[in-house]
Amino acid sequence: MHTPLRRRLATLATTLGLVSIGFLGTGASPAQAAISDCPKGYFCAWKTYDGTGTMFQTKTDKATLGGWDNTFRAVVNRTSEFACLHDDPNYDQASGAVVWNPDPAATEWGNAGGAVSSLKFVSTARECSLPAHPQWYASTAPRAAGFGDLNADRRADILVRDKAGRLWFLGGDNTGRLVGTGGWNAMSALTRHGDFTGDGREDAIAREASTGRLWLYPGTGSGALGSRELIGTGGWNGMREITAYGDLTGDGRSDLIAAEKSTGRLYLYPGTSTGALGSRKLIGTGGWNGMNALVGMGDTNGDGHPDLYAREAATGKLYLYPGRTGALGGRTLIGTGGWNVMDDLLGVGDVTGDGRADLVTTTNGGYVSPECRGTGCQLVYAGRGTGALERGVVTGTDWWGLNGAF
Repeated sequence: MHTPLRRRLATLATTLGLVSIGFLGTGASPAQAAISDCPKGYFCAWKTYDGTGTMFQTKTDKATLGGWDNTFRAVVNRTSEFACLHDDPNYDQASGAVVWNPDPAATEWGNAGGAVSSLKFVSTARECSLPAHPQWYASTAPRAAGFGDLNADRRADILVRDKAGRLWFLGGDNTGRLVGTGGWNAMSALTRHGDFTGDGREDAIAREASTGRLWLYPGTGSGALGSRELIGTGGWNGMREITAYGDLTGDGRSDLIAAEKSTGRLYLYPGTSTGALGSRKLIGTGGWNGMNALVGMGDTNGDGHPDLYAREAATGKLYLYPGRTGALGGRTLIGTGGWNVMDDLLGVGDVTGDGRADLVTTTNGGYVSPECRGTGCQLVYAGRGTGALERGVVTGTDWWGLNGAF
């Protein structure tokens, strides 16, 4: 369960006849509430609704609460982590958990409802009820695609960034592994598609929001990333979409494309033998700032050239732009509308194991289907081998509370 505790407080306050806004932490606290007694860096609780009397305090996980079991009334979380208040001992998920947000300044406090038997601290809200990363499964492809596979096992991989700025490697076998301990929230664009350094391993590229610099993170071949290398000294904040594309030029090296915000032009940045990018080439004269997603898909139509999917922001339509040597061909409509309910659009190669490039998506709050609705659904759209897609199939429902995937 990931219902904000504040919602429960409002209900409880009404039941108890507590009309003071201060009780819910949005105004001045009642004079008798000794919230200031809670030290910074601790989670504190009282057996009274007004925060008076004996105080419980901890900054470590508590699998059981001893004499404090089922007695938490007023609580405040002055730590920098999320506090998970579990109804059962040992962090059991059977009865769910309530999330209390980090609040080192103690600006908000309220009532836990009493039914708390264990307490743990986590880096993201979703970890109160789920693992830090979602599950991801991909079938083994009949042949290596040259992209979408960071550990070269012929399973399509996904890198996921969580709300704490950590990076997780999902290898396609329903497991996940931490490959970036933090700092990834400083990046405003993340992309990967093939080998940029020439060592046969897939790499990742990221744009730093504060500087507009572009960084290459070489793949290690295990799903992890090596020390970053600067490949763009600045100005990349002027680009709306930055997408690792694959080999568009036909020289055997992965290339990058980017749409310029101010002009709507689309540029090709060819890869080089050193991992750097060559001089850009104009491949789209305008209108590309009307697209809010560009996906390097690999060869979707069997002509030997990697292709591009692009989502039109105004209409939610999805278009195929077939690859040509150093250019893109005329577009074809492959999705008539509704694609704006998708959050991430991922081209990670063959997911279904039939040798064709597939599309993976995650959803935002506008998505509705019989199998799943709202934020956090994941779908796989199997490629037909013609550039078009089969109907999407919901393959996951635990993709909420994250901060992007690529």
